[in-house]
Amino acid sequence: MKTVRIDSLDLPGLDDYARLTDVVLRRLSEPAGGLYIAESSKVIARALAAGHRPRSVLVQEQWLDDIAPLLAEWDDVPVFVGDAATLESLTGYNLHRGALAAMHRPELRPVADVIAGARRVVVLEDITDHTNVGAIFRAVAGIGADAVLISPRCADPLYRRSVRVSMGTVLQVPWTRLPEWSEAAPLLHDAGFHIAALALADDAVTLDDFAATVPAKLALVLGSEGDGLSRQALTAADTVVTIPMSHGVDSLNVASASAVALYTLR
Repeated sequence: MKTVRIDSLDLPGLDDYARLTDVVLRRLSEPAGGLYIAESSKVIARALAAGHRPRSVLVQEQWLDDIAPLLAEWDDVPVFVGDAATLESLTGYNLHRGALAAMHRPELRPVADVIAGARRVVVLEDITDHTNVGAIFRAVAGIGADAVLISPRCADPLYRRSVRVSMGTVLQVPWTRLPEWSEAAPLLHDAGFHIAALALADDAVTLDDFAATVPAKLALVLGSEGDGLSRQALTAADTVVTIPMSHGVDSLNVASASAVALYTLR
């Protein structure tokens, strides 16, 4: 392993880890340089297993033995080693999970390639909370769907918090970005998908009723946390589906709703 002891925060290569606070990272979407940050040895392992290429690793001394086996095939990748205080000074937060890796971001695949052979896909429209994005990916991986498609303004699934909350499943579930609905809806329809929008509407059918005759190929669309689905998404939908609620509550958090819907439609 090519270990580099940190004796100065000006070392070449450390810029990838500088100021990784949420405030800074939330301003970035698929940042310049084509990198994303994988946090913890488990997530780094999943990134490598998915075929993603590491650029470098940043690790606390006590976690070095955990990282070493993961990098057996990457002996040219620098592994920066430092104490907790040094790493916190560099990144801007307490690196309590022990290790970070700067990973080269894979190129987004065409929508047609991602949905080829898929029977169930989840579409995320303009979801801006990275925690929700990560939680939805975890539900998709755990309960069952073949791919995730995200709108042009949806939060980045490879943002550090999204990856962490998903337990690394954003690195396993196939995903890509959709164009605007004027192009996205024909793409899905031409591939044989029934578009079902999860939303409140007067003409909505209940999730239970929809599950009784669920189409063979389904694209389930989930909307943003505040405003829900756009008019364009609702217009593109073949069916609007709602989760029956009680006690005057009209909806669930979008990540919770995704899990309920995917389980019911499994």
